[in-house]
Amino acid sequence: MKAELINPFLNAVKNVIETMAQTKVTALKPKLKDNTVTYGEVTGIIGMASENIAGTMILSFSESCIIDIVANMLMEEPKTKIDAEIVDAVGELTNMICGGAKADLAKLNHKFDLATPTMIVGKGVEISHFSNIPTIVIPFSTEKGPFVVEAHLDEKK
Repeated sequence: MKAELINPFLNAVKNVIETMAQTKVTALKPKLKDNTVTYGEVTGIIGMASENIAGTMILSFSESCIIDIVANMLMEEPKTKIDAEIVDAVGELTNMICGGAKADLAKLNHKFDLATPTMIVGKGVEISHFSNIPTIVIPFSTEKGPFVVEAHLDEKK
């Protein structure tokens, strides 16, 4: 997968999380995913399609990380466990990050349509993709724990 397709996601994650949740994020070294299960306890998945690229963006948070991010977003005390409000917030973050990446990709003449995010609660849930191309995992760290963005984008021949 070309770097020009990954960089918009890096930029959008940093912009959205740091702006909406006042949480500093650090991108770690991207890698190829070596399994088909969710990384974190709450995961948002959104489909993306353009004329020549189709796939998904996945945003998956550890429990401690997303509880802290949502508390910062809502200016509330952190919750003790994942609830419907936290799951909804992950859906909103998934939308905002993918929307930010979509805007940057449009500047590179990749005009994407986005689906509605699907939410998964639970760690290690199996996700099957429709193609055998590699999934790029971009790990991020925060003071309260890690999260990842996965990009599974297939260029149509």
